[in-house]
Amino acid sequence: MKKGGLGRGLNHFLKDSNEVDKIIHGDEYASLGETVAIADIVPNPSQARKHFDDKALRELSESIKEHGIISPLILRSEGDGYEIIAGERRFRAAQMAGLTHVPALIKDLTEEEADKISLIENIQRVDLNPVEEAMGYKSVMAAYSLTQEELAKALGKSRQYIGNTVRLLKLPEEILDYLQEGRLSVSHGKLLLGIKDAKKQLTEARRIVKLGSTVHETEQTLPHKKNLNIFLEDARSSLEEVLGTKVDFKGQGKHRKIVIEYYSDEDLDRILCTIVGSDSHA
Repeated sequence: MKKGGLGRGLNHFLKDSNEVDKIIHGDEYASLGETVAIADIVPNPSQARKHFDDKALRELSESIKEHGIISPLILRSEGDGYEIIAGERRFRAAQMAGLTHVPALIKDLTEEEADKISLIENIQRVDLNPVEEAMGYKSVMAAYSLTQEELAKALGKSRQYIGNTVRLLKLPEEILDYLQEGRLSVSHGKLLLGIKDAKKQLTEARRIVKLGSTVHETEQTLPHKKNLNIFLEDARSSLEEVLGTKVDFKGQGKHRKIVIEYYSDEDLDRILCTIVGSDSHA
């Protein structure tokens, strides 16, 4: 199980640009640039990116035909061939361009070092779609037994941002497709998560896509956004900000509940410490 060095040193590694540069470009890790047969290369199964825009790939392919591949792929030996550590988009575009060989740097990397580079490639890319970003966060947390809080600190993001992004994966597959294709925004997705019934989520998502509704227009039409109690909304928003997780109010009349979501035992412990104090159960 991948719990060791990367898990403990994740925060340091992500914020140490010199170490990243050393692993990617350091002479001690790489042979000289060489040409590798495309047929001998396989994608990295841990790659977060699953959706590659056809138009963008075609444009890159045309550029490669005219100018070649400027930046070599980063590979490591895998069986009788090579596995992509960085550069799958260039690899696919080169295939589309009809190339049989590509320039590459062959890295003599440990699994941990390869994972570190893939981590940078996967979850710090600004052009990942929301679903790929969410899958990247989820896979890293699972692989290294990290909490959302730990990952958030390592990436310089809020715990709430990580949690809300990962929660998008709870949406039905068709809605995730809309998010990947850019037909729905992240804000649309968050609003749809407020609808508890999956069939109603799909109905609303299809309506948004068909009409091209803005987030504001969607917010005004969703059943769960009508007749809001402003005080409760402010209270819910404040609780979510403090606790770093989703909070909901349930029930009517005298019987009401505050529902606080958590995603692991560690997450529950973090929330407990926030509410009652860090040493309350020591």
